[in-house]
Amino acid sequence: MNFRQRLRQAIDSLYAGGQATAEAYTPLVLECVRVNDVGQAKRLQSHMDLHYFIPNDTFLHNRLLHMYARLGKISDARNLFDRMPQRDIISWNTILSVYAKSGSVENLRELFYKMPFRDSVSYNTLIAGLAGSGFSSQALEVFLRMNREGFEPTEYTHVSLLNACSRLLDLRKGKQIHGRICVGFLGRNVFVWNALTDMYAKCGEIDKARWLFDRTDNKNVVSWNSLIAGYLKNGQPKKCIDLFQEMQLGGFKPDDVTVSNVLGAYFQSGLVDEAIEVFNLIKNKDKVSWTTMIVGYVQNGKEEDALNLFAKMLAEGVKPDSFTISSVISSCAKLAYLCNGQVVHGKAILLGVDNDLLVSSALVDMYCKCGITKDAWIVFDMMPSRNVVSWNAMIRGYAQNGQDLEALALYEKLLQQKLKPDSITFVAVLSSCNHAGLIEEGRIYFDSISKRHALVPTLDHYACMINLLGRSGCMTEAIDLVNNMPHEPNSLIWSTLLSVCAIKGDTENGEMAAKRLFELEPLNAGPYIMLSNMYATCGRWEDVASVRSLMKSKNVKKFAAYSWIEIDNEVHKFVAEDATHPQTEIIYEELGRLIKKLQEAGFMPDTKLVLHNKLALAYGLIKKPHATAPIRIMKNIRVCGDCHMFMKLVSKVIGRPIILRDSNRFHHFVGGSCSCKDYW
Repeated sequence: MNFRQRLRQAIDSLYAGGQATAEAYTPLVLECVRVNDVGQAKRLQSHMDLHYFIPNDTFLHNRLLHMYARLGKISDARNLFDRMPQRDIISWNTILSVYAKSGSVENLRELFYKMPFRDSVSYNTLIAGLAGSGFSSQALEVFLRMNREGFEPTEYTHVSLLNACSRLLDLRKGKQIHGRICVGFLGRNVFVWNALTDMYAKCGEIDKARWLFDRTDNKNVVSWNSLIAGYLKNGQPKKCIDLFQEMQLGGFKPDDVTVSNVLGAYFQSGLVDEAIEVFNLIKNKDKVSWTTMIVGYVQNGKEEDALNLFAKMLAEGVKPDSFTISSVISSCAKLAYLCNGQVVHGKAILLGVDNDLLVSSALVDMYCKCGITKDAWIVFDMMPSRNVVSWNAMIRGYAQNGQDLEALALYEKLLQQKLKPDSITFVAVLSSCNHAGLIEEGRIYFDSISKRHALVPTLDHYACMINLLGRSGCMTEAIDLVNNMPHEPNSLIWSTLLSVCAIKGDTENGEMAAKRLFELEPLNAGPYIMLSNMYATCGRWEDVASVRSLMKSKNVKKFAAYSWIEIDNEVHKFVAEDATHPQTEIIYEELGRLIKKLQEAGFMPDTKLVLHNKLALAYGLIKKPHATAPIRIMKNIRVCGDCHMFMKLVSKVIGRPIILRDSNRFHHFVGGSCSCKDYW
């Protein structure tokens, strides 16, 4: 017979015998506490109530109360506490600790202020509960009151306070707490040293954190994690990796927190293969490690790997959270994988995280980047709460899809909601003005960045204005803006100017912009090709040959261009003159039929070069010949004039909408017209 069975028999005998004394209850209560038997403890409590037993002191009830608290039985603890005939400071502090550990902040505060008497434990418990639940400022305020009332903090109080300072990034208060620790000679406790290291690291004083770490006695895994995370947060991934290796050499076993930070450091350094090696060594992969890998893949441009890993995560039975889901949705957005995005949207609904702010904002962005602004608006409109990121996703989505007036109208609604726009908002707003040719409105919005919203215009904002001014025929004003801007012009500024010059035939300023780009990005083929095309347009063939010779001497390679189309959840990629697809022969036959249709309708498309997006279009028509839904094509560079005209003509002749996403924006081709209004 085991201990629990004997305990049950003893309490059965108690019930059979009727009334009992404190001497009979005491060993049974202590045995319940020893074996953590809540059920028998509640039977004892019921027996006491049944026979109106009133103990002479709080010992028995406090022991039961402490057991309920330790085992997280909040309702049982509160029920006993409320029915206790007498309570002492231990009773109050015990129930206080229940609320502190469970994060029930409102109950914690209410109970604290109802206490007829308090001691240092009461204050320490309240401070720990507030700090642990994210109420950092309130924890520091309670500490000040504790001091005024003459109670002494413990080492663990200082740990809670330092954690509060870390969350607030309040270095000044953190240093004050550090000073108190030094004065009180409380600094040899490893938990205190860990909290100090963490505080300095999170507040940006990583060298001070390292100094403390090196002098910490009896380091534990938390000590190492504090500094490893600190190096990662302060943008020093190499030191993070070095410390991880030092930790292993020291005989310490990394935990999930260590691995998550080290994976982040490898990804931050672009060492994807090394991150994979670490990840594969983890025996019991948890949600954090899976999510870190998925996010790392996304950050390093490996969106397809992120999607594949997400599928494996689900197959392993690991439940993703809102952060995981939002990262996967972002992968679908970057790849414009609508079908995959819709599947993940469904998964978010099943998990109950579809209304999460992070997930909803990612969904808005995904649908916009797949060219489906109607679905994006449905998600946006149903969001229970929105922040500037959500608004930016929808405004930018409208702008990228040629719905410029809708983007500007939504921006005005954002202001009506008393939300503060950020730099990303204004990139979308100025882009909308640019595409719609609204030069005066663009000037007003640009001036409002600093004058109305107290923001500093970024290079992105200047690039938008240079584009707007140049395309509107105000080239002199655009050049003046480049010369007088407070920032040093970067490649974005010069490439924007070069693009405008190419459109306007301004060879002189185009040469200036191109030469600056040759200096800033000598191996980028784009400026060379653009300048060469400008020369060719003017018939300056010697200059064309000179630019090509320059490219050859510098070993400048053209960027590999390709297009892709998603058919039945499968992605098909094409390059120019592609002959690698298993259905190549059928695709070229379809393209030939398409060109013949255009010619019969009186159009003469350029058939010299079979470009990748034409092949993707032909394949889409083969696989979905009778569908009415738009054919959706993505490409990794900006669409050229010939391909743009080709898509317009096809949309008119076959009477089918085509959505083309290039590296700059969406082109919605319907009935021979494009949403970009021939702006590309």
